[in-house]
Amino acid sequence: MIGIDITVISRVEKMIQKWGDKALLRFLSKKELALTTTPSSYAGFWAAKEAASKAIGTGIGRKCSFKDIKISKLPSGQPTIKYKKFLRKEFHIKSSHLSITHDGGFAIAVVVNSIK
Repeated sequence: MIGIDITVISRVEKMIQKWGDKALLRFLSKKELALTTTPSSYAGFWAAKEAASKAIGTGIGRKCSFKDIKISKLPSGQPTIKYKKFLRKEFHIKSSHLSITHDGGFAIAVVVNSIK
């Protein structure tokens, strides 16, 4: 199961200018917010969660919300991703892998899930 998303960084910047941390807390947990410090990193996490929801075929919505997907980082800085237990169980997810990149005003993320 593979999902990909691209996000325009300036769109996230405008959202932050208008709503501040309230906008960020709409899609990031407090722990995730502590891992991000720039508009490009916020956009990368947005893209990662969108890609993760696409990898299970739901998109962000009623079945899977931004808060049902958790992003963290290894000591090396490599991002990791994990779905809440009910999603892992329903979609038979064994493991998930995440890659995020930023370039040319865009953030792009790819999520690959292994299934049981």
